[in-house]
Amino acid sequence: MITCYIEYRIDPYKLDSFRKFCEAWIPIIQKHGGTHHGYFLPKEGASDIALGLFSFDSLYAYEQYREACKHDADARAASKIAADTRCIVRLNRQFMDPLLPARVDS
Repeated sequence: MITCYIEYRIDPYKLDSFRKFCEAWIPIIQKHGGTHHGYFLPKEGASDIALGLFSFDSLYAYEQYREACKHDADARAASKIAADTRCIVRLNRQFMDPLLPARVDS
């Protein structure tokens, strides 16, 4: 498994636009085989930092998702939200190898 960690620098005055962008991407990632762990928007502290986390079974599966998004009308529309509103100033994408807690059945 691989988890994509994205740190966004956003325009804090365009938080509503960024929220719409996030809400649009969650089902797209799920549609293309990913598990979305959510977006984390600023609440207290820095008002211009947000995070997104989602996982795929492998880097290859992530690359397939990226390719599929090029032909997905919903993905293009979601990207257009950010392009039109300029709510994202910069982003940093990293791939992590998650170490998850063991599932305990009681």
